[in-house]
Amino acid sequence: MTTRFLSAAAVFALSASLAEAEYSLTILHTNDFHARFEPISKYDSSCPEEDNQAGACFGGSARLVTALAAARARTGNAVLVDAGDPFQGTLFYTHYKGMAAAEMMTAMGYDAMAVGNHEFDDGPEVLARFAGAVDFPVLMANADLSGEPLLKDIIRKSVVIERGGERLGLIGLTPEDNPDLASPGPNIVFTEAVGAVQAEVDRLTAEGVTKIILLSHSGYELDKAIAAQTTGVDVIVGGHSHTLLSSTDEGAAGPYPTMVGDTAIVHAYAYGKYLGELNVTFDDAGVVTAAAGAPILLDATVAEDADTRARVTELAQPLEEIRQRVVAEATAAIEGDRSVCRAMECPMGNLVADAMLDRVRDQGISIAIQNGGGLRASIDAGPVTMGEVLTVLPFQNTLSTFFVSGQTVIDALENGLSQVEEGAGRFPQVAGLRFAWDPAAAPGARVTSVEVAENGAWAPIDPARTYGLVSNNYVRNGGDGYKVFQNADNVYDFGPDLADVTAEFLAANAPYTPYTDGRIAKAE
Repeated sequence: MTTRFLSAAAVFALSASLAEAEYSLTILHTNDFHARFEPISKYDSSCPEEDNQAGACFGGSARLVTALAAARARTGNAVLVDAGDPFQGTLFYTHYKGMAAAEMMTAMGYDAMAVGNHEFDDGPEVLARFAGAVDFPVLMANADLSGEPLLKDIIRKSVVIERGGERLGLIGLTPEDNPDLASPGPNIVFTEAVGAVQAEVDRLTAEGVTKIILLSHSGYELDKAIAAQTTGVDVIVGGHSHTLLSSTDEGAAGPYPTMVGDTAIVHAYAYGKYLGELNVTFDDAGVVTAAAGAPILLDATVAEDADTRARVTELAQPLEEIRQRVVAEATAAIEGDRSVCRAMECPMGNLVADAMLDRVRDQGISIAIQNGGGLRASIDAGPVTMGEVLTVLPFQNTLSTFFVSGQTVIDALENGLSQVEEGAGRFPQVAGLRFAWDPAAAPGARVTSVEVAENGAWAPIDPARTYGLVSNNYVRNGGDGYKVFQNADNVYDFGPDLADVTAEFLAANAPYTPYTDGRIAKAE
C-alpha cells in the first residue's frame, strides 16, 4: 500500500529558503469518485458497517473531509480540484443524480472540476442542474457548447483564480469520444484534446497567466501525450483511467508525479480511496522547479468527520430498503476489477453475460456480449445484496436483443479488442461463444478464431449466417465503439434492467460459484 505522504513540511521548509520570486502551491486532488460517499471495501464496493468499525474499509466522504482538513493545515496555500466523474456508481447517484455530489463537493470547498464522461450519463440536463448547484466552476475546454442551450452559459473552458497572491489558470478536459461513452445528446461537438488545450493555454498566457493546471479526464496515456505535445501546461491532474501513481507503491502505474518535460502529471486512483497531494514550486517565470508528493491512502487511520458521516447516513436512508435486500450467496469473491475485466475473461463478465443469455435464450438468442467497462466493482464472498449488484451494474441499462450476421459479430469482437492497451471499457465479456485473439496483432486484426455453442458443441462461426444476440442498450446503440450493432435487425432495446436480471440469475443459482472456463483465450 502507498504510505501516507510525510514530506510536505520538508518541501515547504526548503521553499522558504528560496528566493522570494518563487511560489509554492499544494494541489489537493480527487478523480473518479463515482458516488462512493460511504466507505468502500478492498473490492471498491460497499463495505458493511461492522467491517468499517473493524478497520477494514477505505474512503468515504467523512474520511475525505478529515484528510482535507489535515492537508490544508500543513500549508497555507492550497487548491482542491477534481478531474471528473463524481457521478454514477452507487444508489446515491441513481436516487439523487448529481445533487448529493453537488452538496458534498461544495461543502468540501472544491475550487474547480473537469467534466467526466459519466456526467453525461443522463444527458445534459443532469449536468446542467449539477453545475447550477455548485459554487465552483465546472470546466470543459474541448467541446463546442454553442448548440446546447442547457450548458453553453454554465460550463466554461477555463477559469483564473487567485491563491497566495498569484493567478492560477485552470483548464478542464473531457473525453473526445463522449458520444461513445455516455449520452451527451446531439447538440455538443467534442474536439481533439491537444489543440483544445493549447488554444486555452495560449489565451491564458496572453492574459499574463503563467501557472497553468489542466484538469484532464482523459486517462494517463493521453495525459502523457498532451504533456509532450503542448507547451505551457505546468501540472496535469488526471482521471478517467483509474490510475494509481505512486513513487512507493509497487503496484502503481508510474511515479507520482510523472514528469514529462517540465509538466508534472498526477492521478489518485478512484472511488475516494486516496486524496492526492502534490506540492509544487514555480519560478518567477511560472516554470515548475520542484514537484513532490503522494496519494494519501484514506484507510482506517483517517477518522471519519462526525457531521459528514451523519449527513451521509441521512442521505442513505431512502436507499436502505433496496440495497440491504439479500438476493443470493456467493461461495467466493466474484472478480470484477477493471484491470481484469477490460483485458481478459473475468468471473464477473461470465456472470453477467451468462445471466443475460439465460434470460432471453428462448427468444432465439444464442450469443451475449457485455462491455467490460459496464462492470464497475467486484463482489466479495458471502451474502450478496441488491446494493452490491447495483454497484457492479449502476447504469440502469436494459437488455437489448437483436440479430446480426456472423461477420458483424466478428467485427464487434475486433472493436472490443481494439483498445486493450488503453484499458478501454469496450473489451467484450461473452457467453454462448468463445474466441481467441492475438494481442500482438494490429487493432482490427486480432481475432484468430470464433466459435458458437450449438446443440452442446462448439462450431466455427459462419460469417454469412444470422445470429441472435443480447447485450445492453448502451452497447447496442453504439456505445464503446460498437457501432456495428446500430443497424441490427429485429431490435428490442427495452428489456428488463441488467442489474435485476443479474440479481435474479444469482438467486436462481445460489449459492453461486464464480468461475472462468477459457471462453476468451490468447492465440498460441
